[in-house]
Amino acid sequence: MARPTTHHVCTGCGHSEVRWLGQCPGCGEWGTLVEERLPATSAGGSRGAGGRRPSVAAPVPVRLRDVRTEAVARLSTGIGELDRVLGGGLVPGSLVLLGGSPGIGKSTLTGMAMGNLAAAGRSTLYVSGEESAGQIRLRHERLEHGDCRALDVPVLAETELGAVLASIEAERPDVCVIDSVQTLHDPELSGAPGSVGQVREVASRIMRAAKAAGTAVVLVGHVTKEGSIAGPRVLEHLVDCVLQFEGERERTYRTLRALKNRFGSTSETGVFEMRQGGLVEVLDPSARFVGDATGKPGSVVLAAMEGSRPLLVEVQALVSPSELVPPRRVCTGFDRNRLALVLAVLGRHAGIGTGTADVFVNVVGGVRIDEPGADLAVALAVASASKGIALGTEKRPLASFGELGLTGELRTVAHPERRLEEAAKFGLGDAVHPGAQRTLRHALKAAFAAQQAVAA
Repeated sequence: MARPTTHHVCTGCGHSEVRWLGQCPGCGEWGTLVEERLPATSAGGSRGAGGRRPSVAAPVPVRLRDVRTEAVARLSTGIGELDRVLGGGLVPGSLVLLGGSPGIGKSTLTGMAMGNLAAAGRSTLYVSGEESAGQIRLRHERLEHGDCRALDVPVLAETELGAVLASIEAERPDVCVIDSVQTLHDPELSGAPGSVGQVREVASRIMRAAKAAGTAVVLVGHVTKEGSIAGPRVLEHLVDCVLQFEGERERTYRTLRALKNRFGSTSETGVFEMRQGGLVEVLDPSARFVGDATGKPGSVVLAAMEGSRPLLVEVQALVSPSELVPPRRVCTGFDRNRLALVLAVLGRHAGIGTGTADVFVNVVGGVRIDEPGADLAVALAVASASKGIALGTEKRPLASFGELGLTGELRTVAHPERRLEEAAKFGLGDAVHPGAQRTLRHALKAAFAAQQAVAA
């Protein structure tokens, strides 16, 4: 058998070269050639007599009606929020990618899950390419409490892919965590650990080993400055589930959401709080966020939906005169382009102009809101900050939700009844929403009229 060789393939156009080049000859892009392994071929080549490829028997397709499926029991991690985001637990033989910024708590989350699985009698394996076994023990000692047996988890400090695959094949654990996929390397590839070619090959071979052994593998991945998971996009297509662990390191709250899930919904979100003993599930996050609401000018409570769960969060806005041209637009937890749309609608249809002012919007608690139902809450918060008038009180802040149209109308959003029920549970039943008001002008009039009634 001939020795396997490698070639370099452009990630943009697919052009192949024997050696690495800075610029792709096919499309002209720079830095897009990545190294990949070629399969080994026999000495006579892969072609048959006469230079023609040997014929291959055509497989027979099967109707979906005739395909038999077996119910697969999921592996519960013992963390309710994590199991809910996964769709009920880990699926044997699946590949899960967990991404998050450094220090956000990825290792803490996986360590707690592995400790719970070990306590439940499941075989586990924790592979670390960033820390030694002693460092992992020091970190897991604080997780050893209650039903979590974090110190009973077998640990392997290794960065070579072949050794990790051999250990998975020999141990055949139920669940394996690899922290992180960017630290493993294949010696047969010349790229450095973490390069596009290395990450692609490492993930592909781990996937094959996981499917063969029936092991659920959790790959911990780094993120870029923009917050997306580092590495090739093919990595996200290769795995079965992509989880994003978000939050601010200075804050205690963390959110876990699924960006892709072949075995469950992608709309579920888990909320955690970082404490001395590890991560603690926040079963009622609305109570935490509403309790911190200030009720001052620029503060509005948003009745949002995170998957199947209604969530009340505080949206704060600050409007101040600007000395810059153009003025600043700063968002935390809200899309900046969406803020530009809200400000344009406010100026055109409500007469509240912010063209010469800096506008800052913050979703309190480190929560990120992507749904269009946050438009109205942001608009009311900016209007309140611009006029210097509070919409509500410290004990009873104003709640709202709704999408803004470009013509100033309010559009309905999903699950309005559940949003209103969640607001009413905390005494915020007089929420401003599309069902009660039809336009942004009506919503602003109702919000400021309610404040005047409270003040009187």
